Amino acid sequence: MVNFNLRLPDDLHAAIKAAAAHDGRSAHGQMLWYLRRAVESSGKPNHPGGDPAPPVPLRENGPRP
Repeated sequence: MVNFNLRLPDDLHAAIKAAAAHDGRSAHGQMLWYLRRAVESSGKPNHPGGDPAPPVPLRENGPRP
C-alpha cells in the first residue's frame, strides 16, 4: 500500500468524517471507498450516477499565466 499526504479543505474533511461515522467506517476507509467507486465508475461511459461535470481546477484562482 502506498502512503501519501493529502490536504483537504476543512469542510470536505468534516463531510467525510460525518459520512464515515454514519457508514461505520474510519475517515481513511471512507476516502478509500469514495476513491474506489470513482475509479470503477470512470471507466464506464454513460454510467448512471456518474458525474458529467468537468473536473474542478487545481487552483482556486485558476492556472498561473
